[in-house]
Amino acid sequence: MNYNNKKHCDDEEIDFDSFQRMVLSDYKLARISRETSILGRKEVLNGRAKFGIFGDGKEIPQLAMAKIFKNGDYRSGYYRDQTFMMAIGVLTVKSFFSQLYAHSDLEAEPVSSGRMMTSHFGTRFLNEDGNWKNLIKQKNSSADISSTAAQMPRLLGLAQASKIYKKLKNLKETHKIFSHNGNEVAFGTIGNASISEGLFWETLNAASVLQIPIIISIWDDEYGISVPNKYQFSKRNISDILSGFHRNQKEKGIEIIRVNGSNYIDLTKTYIKADKIARDEHVPVVIHVTHLTQPQGHSTSSSHERYKSKERIEWEMNHDGIKKFRDWILSFRFKIDPKNCYKIANVHSLDKIDVEAKEYVKNEKEKAWKGFIEPIIKIKNEVMSILYKMQDNYTEKKWIKKYIRELHDTTKNYPTKKSIFRIARKAAYLLSESQFHSRNFLIKWINKKYYEEQKNYSSHLYSVSEKSSVRITEVFPIYNHDNSEEVDGRIVLRENFDKLLEFHPDLLIFGEDVGKIGDVNQGLEGLQKKYGKIRVFDTGIRESTIMGQGIGLAMRGLRPIVEIQYIDYILYALQIMSDDLACLQYRTRGGQKAPVIIRTRGHRLEGIWHSGSPMGGIINYLRGILVLVPRNMVKAAGFYNTLLSGDDPALVVECLNGYRIKEKLPKNLGLFRTPIGIVEITRKGKDITIVTYGSTWRVVSEAAEELSKINIDPEIIDIQSLLPFDLQKDIVKSLQKTNRLLIIDEDVPGGASAYILQKILEEQNGYYYLDSPPMTITAQEHRPPYGSDGDYFSKPSVENIIEKVLKIMHDN
Repeated sequence: MNYNNKKHCDDEEIDFDSFQRMVLSDYKLARISRETSILGRKEVLNGRAKFGIFGDGKEIPQLAMAKIFKNGDYRSGYYRDQTFMMAIGVLTVKSFFSQLYAHSDLEAEPVSSGRMMTSHFGTRFLNEDGNWKNLIKQKNSSADISSTAAQMPRLLGLAQASKIYKKLKNLKETHKIFSHNGNEVAFGTIGNASISEGLFWETLNAASVLQIPIIISIWDDEYGISVPNKYQFSKRNISDILSGFHRNQKEKGIEIIRVNGSNYIDLTKTYIKADKIARDEHVPVVIHVTHLTQPQGHSTSSSHERYKSKERIEWEMNHDGIKKFRDWILSFRFKIDPKNCYKIANVHSLDKIDVEAKEYVKNEKEKAWKGFIEPIIKIKNEVMSILYKMQDNYTEKKWIKKYIRELHDTTKNYPTKKSIFRIARKAAYLLSESQFHSRNFLIKWINKKYYEEQKNYSSHLYSVSEKSSVRITEVFPIYNHDNSEEVDGRIVLRENFDKLLEFHPDLLIFGEDVGKIGDVNQGLEGLQKKYGKIRVFDTGIRESTIMGQGIGLAMRGLRPIVEIQYIDYILYALQIMSDDLACLQYRTRGGQKAPVIIRTRGHRLEGIWHSGSPMGGIINYLRGILVLVPRNMVKAAGFYNTLLSGDDPALVVECLNGYRIKEKLPKNLGLFRTPIGIVEITRKGKDITIVTYGSTWRVVSEAAEELSKINIDPEIIDIQSLLPFDLQKDIVKSLQKTNRLLIIDEDVPGGASAYILQKILEEQNGYYYLDSPPMTITAQEHRPPYGSDGDYFSKPSVENIIEKVLKIMHDN
């Protein structure tokens, strides 16, 4: 039937009771969500919480979107979606406030255990043991990130997985907890100003090419914090900008729909239409939701009165979505027969709902606060008890009384663990050795409690499941020793990838030039023809969304290897790798994972943009991703074999100058495994320990042979794995023998070499075994110039290494 805002009876009959219940239920939820926003802001302003950002003004379209969101579907949204999350039943008011307070109890705050700021949503994909839940039996939301538009790239993979599951029928039984015949839709949400970001357009373009089941909602309140739309994009209407993507009879594209965000019926119809297009036809849909408001401004950091005119604020008050929804409810008439019409509700009944919603939110907020504060008060009381005993035993220590008073005063209203631990630790180091018993008791308490609390804030950076890659033991490559074939390094990779695609039917390999030509170095030659375009395929030149595809596909139980053609091009994808992938397990405290493998190549070649080795930046930005640096292609193949048996995300950096170097071809392709976090001593020696990785290993090995001719016996250690680093501490064992250390890599000075030094000298206590200062040889500070001479004068050479070793030996 045709619902509208006119104040007269409609013409068709429907079940009024069910319709009335739906509308009033939606109205109540909208009111609950709005009260949550209002009280959330107050909690920040009164000091109970640190920062608040809320979804007020976006309630009505999110109610409509929730109506079509089914079990097995996925959301990739942002911090305005609280109403939607409540409507699909995965967010409670109490857990919302628990996140606002940063409650570190996972039961109270199941999204992130207080690690993410408020309104960063997600659901748990994993059981406590790190294994997958049955995701088609629940409504799913990937974990939010704050970076504007950065939720878009993973949306591609979440949607593409449905298309892949639909086509790869052999996965129907083995992957039935991830998909039901590819019937799932991926829902994305984004603010109007964030569509200025390149990530949005890259995602939209890729979705149009791929033709996958995506519904993207643009919540348009005409501002990006204080900056209005006229500074964000060239056209007044976002839909006009998108029009070039609109599908037509001749070309595939995207369905684009514009709808008023306060019109409950039109919104409901729009989302039903969008769902049919995306779910049934696998056509991407963009819904531009207009006439939205932001009643409390962007966040608690500012007030919108500072940048919105009085006229605009008045307009927002008059066009508030809930107000318009309420007006529509009161004016609506339901025709029963020619003489009788029913109302959905009257003013009194809606007022009652308003009061009930307000009271309900208030009560749930207080429950959340009580649950948050009581454990902290317990910790405070334990410290107070210890300090009181100390005061009784050491009456001359006046400062103890001062700290008791300070602890009482600073934690009177809103105690924090920080304030309690600071005072306890101060007291511990101010006690002299003569007060051994009290000091020892306090230190034991601090160490025990600090360790317990540290787990709340620092666990799950890497996988802790039984499939953690560091738990996988080494399997050596097996060779035909009588007649072992030597082939180009690329052939080792190609033959190994062939076996992996055979052994793992859920393995996908994709990237620029990966499909038809088998990558620019032919490491995948012929594999698309053998395994098909669904499993080995090309992409456009769009590194950020290639990475996003990998993340989304891995979140849905597939095993993607995404190729970034050169390590220099990782800079395009670094934000997504850092903000999304690297911290995914951490920010959800083990609730989600995306074991995507990133394949790239770097280190030595020739040229400013094709010879990069920016490992220092990579290892600092990508904590949470394994960073593996094999010296040859057998080692690289072994890493891929290991990773596909594990569940960690990883970056494998192949040696760019190694594809034509001859290597022996193992017999046990796809089965041998290079261990992760384990170094390898490739040359035993007694005079100096040289630590290196990647392409410089060959340079170091050549230099070692020259040094041996002048009676210097170097020990060479190939790091193999930068993250994690030398878990067995084998490097320091070498230092105990040689007492000298030289680190060689192709990064800039103070890059990865500084990280390696910190690991060896500080964490492994290697400093105590050195007879001379540790030294490094790195590349120059600039990028390597083109040509062989440019390479020689900007990267470590055999002669650089020999001269440095001679200097170390001479100085010693």
